[in-house]
Amino acid sequence: MSEPVNLPKNFDRYAEVFGQQRRPSQDFQNLTKRDAQAQVSQELQKLLRTCPSGIREATEKDFEGFEKLFGRFINETGPSVEWPKIEKLPTGSVHHYTNLKGPTADDVKQMLEKLVVVKLNGGLGTSMGCTGPKSIIPVRSDLTFLDLTVQQIEALNKTYNCEVPLVLMNSYNTDEDTQKVIRKYQGFKVKTYTFNQSRYPRIQKESLMPIPQSCVGEDDPEGWYPPGHGDFYMSFLNSGLLKEFLATDNLGATVDLNILNFLLGGDTQGHCEFLMEVTDKTRADVKGGTLIHYENKLRLLEIAQVPKDHVDDFKSVKTFKIFNTNNLWIKLDAMERILADGSMDMEVIVNNKTLGNGRNIIQLEQAVGAAIKCFNGALGINVPRSRFLPVKKTEDLLLVMSNLYNLNHGALTMSSLRQFDTTPLVRLGGPHFGSNFLNRFASIPDMLELDHLSVSGDVTFGRRVVFKGTVIIIANHGDRIDIPSEPPSLSVTHPPLPCHPTTRPCHPPPPSTPTLPRVHPPPTHPSTPSPPRPCPPHPHPTLLRDHTPTPHPSTPPVPLTPTSTPSPCTPPHPSTPQPSPYSIHA
Repeated sequence: MSEPVNLPKNFDRYAEVFGQQRRPSQDFQNLTKRDAQAQVSQELQKLLRTCPSGIREATEKDFEGFEKLFGRFINETGPSVEWPKIEKLPTGSVHHYTNLKGPTADDVKQMLEKLVVVKLNGGLGTSMGCTGPKSIIPVRSDLTFLDLTVQQIEALNKTYNCEVPLVLMNSYNTDEDTQKVIRKYQGFKVKTYTFNQSRYPRIQKESLMPIPQSCVGEDDPEGWYPPGHGDFYMSFLNSGLLKEFLATDNLGATVDLNILNFLLGGDTQGHCEFLMEVTDKTRADVKGGTLIHYENKLRLLEIAQVPKDHVDDFKSVKTFKIFNTNNLWIKLDAMERILADGSMDMEVIVNNKTLGNGRNIIQLEQAVGAAIKCFNGALGINVPRSRFLPVKKTEDLLLVMSNLYNLNHGALTMSSLRQFDTTPLVRLGGPHFGSNFLNRFASIPDMLELDHLSVSGDVTFGRRVVFKGTVIIIANHGDRIDIPSEPPSLSVTHPPLPCHPTTRPCHPPPPSTPTLPRVHPPPTHPSTPSPPRPCPPHPHPTLLRDHTPTPHPSTPPVPLTPTSTPSPCTPPHPSTPQPSPYSIHA
């Protein structure tokens, strides 16, 4: 009995997705690939007929991009990287930031007039207690990530009397809320533009057919997805902003005058079209993409491309010493040329997911940094760790809200009172530290001397709590631990004696009894959480980081007073810690 003709029989791709070993003949493979592509094209045409007229044109462009991506997914076979072909980075392919020359005072204004800052704004902040865009989560003094970005750029514009614009790449998930929020910036010296990245249909893992039955997203919201930051290039072109900024001689980049000077001339003589900021890899970054030399070009290597028997080699800090921060500097005229001649080539990332209703689906994505191999004279810049500040999880948000960082001109920089350049490893486990995790803190703890923090179970923290060294707090199931206000330092220099967990705040016991809350050595029982593990690097790839260091020491502070503009983000915001020897107030 023959198989149903309505399912694409692309066993070659099935072998990759499901691990099957059986392979049909080459002729049959080619036939089934054409069959799959033809059926997907038919399904997309059916979807297009359900599309409201107001979004039909944009949807047609989205589907064109999706068909090309799907075609590559179907037809590309074998590993994208052959491990023996990877070569050591040649001398001069990665420059060290400390060796860059700064521009002269006379050149700064002219250089900034050629700059446009692009920031990805497509992600939701649901995992951190926000129902809208992640960029409107409060960080300090009720200022959001987006507020801080506007502060940074306005400081540049006022200091150098220039007009650096801010461009936000929204998704269909964030555009409506973002348009409401950016109205409050109309009185600032920052011109703001927005455009939307594509909306692609998810496909069924078994049949590889699109999931949505209608173009109206509300009918099946789980049927659609924004296809990763690699979609920036085509979406920016389709928006018309690429052409507009080229007409005014701008280029895409992040704000650092030394790097800007390097790209526009300096040591590269203007021949470099693409710069990728990398930084030294630590144990928290072992899964982050790295730069390699492959087939005579710089190339981004992601862990998903690494053969299983070489994953440990990829994670080795000795073998691959740097990783990609996703802070990119790109010349827009070069981008236009590559898009026009069709030579933009980025590997397809297959992202397998299970939806809330149990459906197994595939998302096809691309990484923005993977385009480095398409540009002439591409280079890496090894930058200080301070230029990489990911905020993807509640643990990351807790760190940036603490006194580990100073807020200056909209920029978050590591406090000079911390003795180490690295950030602590933090793990907040269990459902109590989900989207409402800030309810657990009466004020943000002092973390200046913290190395590792692991908290699990029903634990709350009072005011002015100080974390030092390695701190592990575990409340067993059914128990609750309340760390009282102004407790002794939770410094683990030797294993302390635990107190019995209670369902009420611990009252000061007699002097002979230990006063510390329950602080455990690293647990070994399989039912208890493990010690802190390195957090994966920020995969929130963007042409502007979540935060940019202060562009110039002479830049004056630009106050940004929070307004009463309605925001879908309503996470409870703890009060500012009371003064202590280590407290730093924004």
